[in-house]
Amino acid sequence: MSVSDSDSSSSSYGADCKSLKQVSRERLLHEMLRSAKTGDSKSTWKVLIMDKLTVKIMSHSCKMADITDEGVSLVEDIYKRRQPLPAMDAIYFIQPTRENIIMFLSDMSGRKPLYRKAFVFFSSPIARELVMEIKKDAQVLPRIGALREMNLEYFTIDTQGFITNNERALEELFGDEENNRKAVACLNVMATRIATVFASLREFPFVRFRAAKSLDATTMTTFHDLIPTKLAAGVWDCLMKYKKTIPNFPQTETCELLIIDRTIDQIAPVIHEWTYDAMCHDLLNMEGNKFVHEVPSKTGGPPERKEVLLEDHDPIWVELRHAHIADASERLHEKMTNFISKNKAAQIQHGSRGSGEMSTRDLQKMVQALPQYSEQIDKLSLHVEIAGKINRIIRESGLRELGQLEQDLVFGDAGMKEVIKFLTTNEDTTRENKLRLLMILASIYPEKFEGEKGLNLMKVAKLTDDDAIAINNLRMLEGEPDTKKTPISSFALKFDMHKKKRAARKDRSGEEETWQLSRFYPIIEELIEKVSKNELSKLDYPCLNDPSPTFHGTPLAGPITHNPPAHSMRSRRTPTWAKPRGSDDDGYSSDPVLRHASSDFKKMGQRIFIFIVGGATRSELRTCHKLTGKLRREVILGSSSIDDPAQYITKLKMLTAQEPSLDDLHI
Repeated sequence: MSVSDSDSSSSSYGADCKSLKQVSRERLLHEMLRSAKTGDSKSTWKVLIMDKLTVKIMSHSCKMADITDEGVSLVEDIYKRRQPLPAMDAIYFIQPTRENIIMFLSDMSGRKPLYRKAFVFFSSPIARELVMEIKKDAQVLPRIGALREMNLEYFTIDTQGFITNNERALEELFGDEENNRKAVACLNVMATRIATVFASLREFPFVRFRAAKSLDATTMTTFHDLIPTKLAAGVWDCLMKYKKTIPNFPQTETCELLIIDRTIDQIAPVIHEWTYDAMCHDLLNMEGNKFVHEVPSKTGGPPERKEVLLEDHDPIWVELRHAHIADASERLHEKMTNFISKNKAAQIQHGSRGSGEMSTRDLQKMVQALPQYSEQIDKLSLHVEIAGKINRIIRESGLRELGQLEQDLVFGDAGMKEVIKFLTTNEDTTRENKLRLLMILASIYPEKFEGEKGLNLMKVAKLTDDDAIAINNLRMLEGEPDTKKTPISSFALKFDMHKKKRAARKDRSGEEETWQLSRFYPIIEELIEKVSKNELSKLDYPCLNDPSPTFHGTPLAGPITHNPPAHSMRSRRTPTWAKPRGSDDDGYSSDPVLRHASSDFKKMGQRIFIFIVGGATRSELRTCHKLTGKLRREVILGSSSIDDPAQYITKLKMLTAQEPSLDDLHI
């Protein structure tokens, strides 16, 4: 009995027109669950046993109904006491840890094992000594139907996004400079999980990373500076093993991977992003993608609480998630109006209400009264409610004025004077929103937070010591400002000696934004475009695949040559963000109210992967969808986690072990 790599041919999974989410789902259902039906497996139904991580991997890619369809009647936690089912076979989908192996051997050893036969699938490569431990158990060995490495240890959060579930990466990697033990362990796990994405897709990337900034004779490079370098090396090691062990794994480069960290753009996590998706997660108290709302009772009683998931299976969500909130609201009103105009029962109901112009809310109430359309209208009604709630919060909290100031600050159209004026005239602005504004200010004008100046700013904003920690840690992540030198980074702040205002972004030529407050773009937009055009600085972003003798910041000789095939079939959805309203050529027609999202298969160039250590944002995920259409290359975003502004601020505060006072911070 030897551990085999789960063999899915590249023609079945990698090269087909399928998204990462589709590939992950099919591998789990077909390659793992369905494969346990073959051979000498006689029982019809099986038990699926998972650990805390693998159950999340499964739930991000598959529904319970999918799992049941593949012959699984019971899902169990490996660490919970379980009822013996000696007549049934068990499928184990577990991490290859010593604890899990001990539990598995305990289940299947002895005269009375818990299950008839075990089909074991590991989420990532298993250590040789653990395989030997399984092999030497003479009782267990004959009871094993399969022992394989699935190499699938990531969460798909979107058709073009994944996370490695390192929720504490910011704290573990950037927190304690003295003790790197946790940081090294964190990077090792992250590297393994990133590599499993390429194992699933059967892709072998050019691996590029952001080089350490302080590589000169006078400055010592810190562990923090080398995080992308070390992670790139870890991913590379895993890929080299895959080249030797995984059947059909490419031997030449098929795509591009760029590894950066959160320090490259500290504005994106805190600025207000005005798309429907971002607003839902920023302004509503959602748990992940779960939204709780009240629906009218079918029995005539009080309203009932209902949980819904805002995910890819909802075609309205898919169509509107990257649209500006104003655009999304308009489109929802149009959809409701169209629904009524096309349904006779609705028209009769409408006729009895008079001929005046109706609000979206009135339309919603009216169609809810039509029971025969309940299934069709449920989703539409849900989004009308969500958009209405968001617009109410925007109105009541004066977010438009704040949003305009944020954008003006980033593009150099506003400065300190405007921020002070806003803080003194809008005292009812929430503490979190004032903190986010000052964090943007600290990213652009770090020197304004030194000494008494910073202390005075905090007092004007009426922020607490706890808030000061977030600003101080943001400045610590960015490094100490050096006002004497001209910044050398291509993305450093551009400023004119004759101007008092400074810009962290410049308006993009050729980008026409229809909606107010949508000028902002994350730094990764420029980076991805440069990757696509092969214009990324080889000094700042070296490539591990290059054969020339290179060390961190040393320039690489010659351009990166891309090996054929240069194109592969990919699934694509053109993002609605950059399209005019009413456009139906993105595979999600906006006219028929509820149509299942159809896959738009196009011939695309090589995939581009960008991985952000320390958390990604909704705006960055939206950017990847947008650039997929623009560049005709599928862009996939990976990160240690995906954070909404409140989560990111909490993580920033956790960077420092002790909680210093304002005086200690010297802001």
